[in-house]
Order: sequence, then structure tokens, then C-alpha cells
Amino acid sequence: MTTLVTGASGFIGSAVVRALIRRGEGVRVLVRPTSDQRNISGLRLEVATGDLRDSASLARALEGCRVLYHVAADYRLWVSRPEEMYRINVDGTLALVRAAVHAGVERIVYTSSVATLGLDKNGESADETMPVSLADMVGHYKRSKYLAEEEIRQLVQDLEAPVVIVNPSTPVGARDVKPTPTGRMVLDAAAGKMPAYVDTGLNIVHVDDVAEGHLLACDRGLVGERYILGGQNMTLREILSAIATLMGQRAPSLRLPHNLILPIAYVAELVARVTNREPLVTVDGVKLAKKHMYFTSQKAERELGYQARSPILALQEAIDWFYDQGYLARGRQPFVPAHEATK
Repeated sequence: MTTLVTGASGFIGSAVVRALIRRGEGVRVLVRPTSDQRNISGLRLEVATGDLRDSASLARALEGCRVLYHVAADYRLWVSRPEEMYRINVDGTLALVRAAVHAGVERIVYTSSVATLGLDKNGESADETMPVSLADMVGHYKRSKYLAEEEIRQLVQDLEAPVVIVNPSTPVGARDVKPTPTGRMVLDAAAGKMPAYVDTGLNIVHVDDVAEGHLLACDRGLVGERYILGGQNMTLREILSAIATLMGQRAPSLRLPHNLILPIAYVAELVARVTNREPLVTVDGVKLAKKHMYFTSQKAERELGYQARSPILALQEAIDWFYDQGYLARGRQPFVPAHEATK
């Protein structure tokens, strides 16, 4: 059986590829000609060159495939040309699903995001049933993923597309090459560049657990359903404190009000439009930080058998990888717990 994975050179995609290879499946990956393929270099797989905006390349990549994992997405909190993000995240996704149905693919796992879900007004853990609308989506990334999910559910009805949707929370771990916005936060914190924090919260999950969740969704998920693949809810202060402990540093103690950072974000984006370089802080990022983005994976645990490990392990592996790859200065070696140092 041949399985096609899009976004395979990326953070979650490469983890899915490795999980499939461990299971002994034949893997084909769809990558752009310009993709950084470090994450899949040396792996036993077949490479198909193409693009979500090129329908002919999608048809070629899907030939002979029984399963599709569509992980590819444009994940940025700031874009100078938003239409490009919609072209990939919405139009490209729909073109791929239609092509997969036409090719006779038997199972499709679509990687969405918890960004498309509603939040609990009291800050409690939200699940897949929390009401939400397009008006609640902050930023082009969230809007594009929300629209893609809506269109996919329509294809499930109209074309009987065999799609199962997974909604990862905030994955952390090794091989975050880009890095993602979350990976950048971990990297900056490990480098001692985040001496302060804002009152917000995230659901942190090991990227390899998210990958295993994809395979479980393929095996056991119900068509048309969506499943949150999350880990542990943590405040930003708890996350930064954990990273500080792993690095042998002092935890940040200065709390900044959101309203103080928002003007800085507007200025940063103005500068970014001139330099065409992504700003370190974004308006959408500050607005999102005003809410605690807490979620529960009980549905995936109950229906798929999904399990998640401690987020501390994910943070440790991310730091180790950043250090090994030269993202962190050689003088900043990760903290080694006493029981590990004696081995």
C-alpha cells in the first residue's frame, strides 16, 4: 500500500512520515522543488515533486495511493500577501481532496488546527463541539484553516470524500527546521531572549504524539469527524519556567500587559512591510494571547486510543535538537538532570 504525505518536509509532516515508515508502510511524499528536505533526507520513501497549486502534479502524486495524509499548510502569523495563504490552505486543499476522490483514495486524514475551534469563555478546556464562527477567527491563518475545514465537510457530503479531520494543538519537539512560531518561542526562551511573559496559555503536545494521532485517526477515525490531538494545558509562564529549568536559567518573573505590547506589534508590522521580513511580534499574535487556548483530547483518547506524553519531554527534545543543529549558541548547553548525568 502506498501512502501519500503532503507537507512531509515540515515539522508535523516529517513526524508523520517517520511514524508511517516505522509501521512498515510504503511512503510517497509531495514536496515543492524549493522545499528544504533536511527532515526527510535519508529516509526510505518516494519523492514526488509538485505543488498544491498545480493540479497536474497532484494527480501524478496520487497515482496508486490508497491513503492520503494532507499535512501541508502555510503556517505564519503574519503574511505580506494574504491571498497566497488562502490559495494554499483553502484552494490547494480542496483541489487535493477532489483529486484524491477522483483517484480512488480510500482514506484521507486532513491536518487542521485547534485554531479553527471555539474557546471556552471561562478559560476551561474546549472540545470539538465548542460553537465558533468565521467572525471569531483572528488572523489569516485561522481564517484560512477554518474555511478549509468548512469546505472539506461539504466535500464529505457532496462527493463522499473519505476524510477524517485532526486538530493538533501546539506541537513541540525535534526537527522544527523553520522554525514554526511556537518553535521560535522555545528557541528564544532557551537563548534567554524572553525575560518577560504575558498572561496567556497554550496546550503543549509532543510532535511525535501528534504524528501517532494521525495514524490512529486513519485507522479508527470516523469519516467527517474531527479529533483534537493535544497534550497538557500550560500558562506561558509555566512554559517559560520549564524551559528555564531545562537550560539552568532563572525563570522570567516580569509580567507584561497585553495593551503595552500591542502598539509595539503594530510598529513591528509596519517595519516588516518595508523590509519584507517577518516581525518578531505580530498584532494577531498579541490578540490571540489575550485568551487561554486550552483544549481537551478526550474524544481522541476515547475513540482513537490516543495518548500524549509529558510536554517537558517535548520541550527537552526541542532544545536538544536546536542545540545539536546550531540554532542555539554552543555556550548554551541544555541543562542535564542529575539522574541523566550519572548514567
